[in-house]
Amino acid sequence: MVITRALMEGEIDDDGRAKRTGNSLTATTHIITVVIGAGVLALAYAMAQLGWIAGIATMLAFAVISTFTYNLVADCYRFPDPVTGKRNYTYMQAVKAYLGGTMYVFCGLVQYTKLAGITVGYTITSATSLVAIKKAICFHREGQQAYCKFSNNPFMIGFGILQIFLSQIPNFHELTWLSTIAAITSFGYAFIASGLSLSIIVSGKGQPTSITGTSIGPELSAEDKVWRVFSSLGNIALAANYSTVIFDIMDTLKSDPPENKQMKKANVMGVTAMTILFLLCSGFGYAAFGDHTPGNILTGFYEPFWLVALGNTFVVIHMIGAYQVMAQPFYRIVEMGANMVWPESDFINKEYPTKVGNIRMNFNLFRLVWRTIFVILSTMLAMAMPFFNEILSLLGAIGFWPLVVFFPIQMHITQRQIKKRTLKWCMFQLLSFVCFLVTVTAIAGSVHGISQDLHKYKLFRYRQ
Repeated sequence: MVITRALMEGEIDDDGRAKRTGNSLTATTHIITVVIGAGVLALAYAMAQLGWIAGIATMLAFAVISTFTYNLVADCYRFPDPVTGKRNYTYMQAVKAYLGGTMYVFCGLVQYTKLAGITVGYTITSATSLVAIKKAICFHREGQQAYCKFSNNPFMIGFGILQIFLSQIPNFHELTWLSTIAAITSFGYAFIASGLSLSIIVSGKGQPTSITGTSIGPELSAEDKVWRVFSSLGNIALAANYSTVIFDIMDTLKSDPPENKQMKKANVMGVTAMTILFLLCSGFGYAAFGDHTPGNILTGFYEPFWLVALGNTFVVIHMIGAYQVMAQPFYRIVEMGANMVWPESDFINKEYPTKVGNIRMNFNLFRLVWRTIFVILSTMLAMAMPFFNEILSLLGAIGFWPLVVFFPIQMHITQRQIKKRTLKWCMFQLLSFVCFLVTVTAIAGSVHGISQDLHKYKLFRYRQ
């Protein structure tokens, strides 16, 4: 009776949960926070390996495919009807509803492995940017010939300590403020990187480029060129990917107009903004540095040192927010599982209301312990393998085909009851197969790059 009255008064939604208030604009903000992140810094390097024609074509292709398949996902938020059906709160629930238990398990393994891995990537990115700030200041004070190499480890530890505190935020719905700040800073460093690259081009100091990318010669064998191209596909795949949190984003949307319509609009706005920034950063970066384009474009600049420092500061601020946007779904699935296994445990389920200044929040012992352990482990893994491009490429490759292409297509086929071996079915399967090949080649290139790096550097002793 109380629920019925609250539903009539608009206090709760049709599923008995608190009224959702998100819209296309807030969903776009979440999308931008996720996609315009660590991956954008590696795109100039990817463009340098692929060249102008393949580089631009690949980024546009990823954008078109992503928009198409994410719109398919938007129709799967509710089951069986995309407007009036029962809500799927997670990607895994949607896969289970449409495709069954086996696919449900496969989806969970891929999705949450990637979510956990991305926190490692963001830790590496933040430390890389903090070291870049220190190097810019060092070169400004001591001159370009000075020895300015520093360990990433202290910065990773500091970043991890901060994430331990932020990880106590109970759920995704309380992240809008953090996501908004992160989205604003993402535009900041993307435009700074583009602007610094453009200033080099305008000054006439830009390096030679090619329609086929980096030149094969004494510094680069044909074999290494191929491996770099493969790895670059993973970098672009990561930059264009927000599949791991798309259902969490949709679960913030109000139900009128229908969530799928709002999300489709957000997909178009988010991917369009993403693609424009990607092309600016990658194109200007490649034109500025040519064959010697750095893996992280901002690390290639040292002057004006204050602007370089500001750009890298924006990166760190963004990584702080994006880390939580990506980690919260992973936290939630573990805590939901623990609640189902031990429903009577006070350690796992009891909330203790606390107040810090004017801020009220709930304190939970299990959340404190397990999230702290997770952040510590992800930080240690980042310290052990702080290889920016290769780790990001591997993360992008792992999730691209299954989460961005395969599951959306299979759910759509089931939802619309598309018959096998019809033209439409064959076209969907062809798209899925081509994207599978892209994923396999990107994984191979990433693993090869990590293997080479591990032979060059000792664990926990990497300096840049």
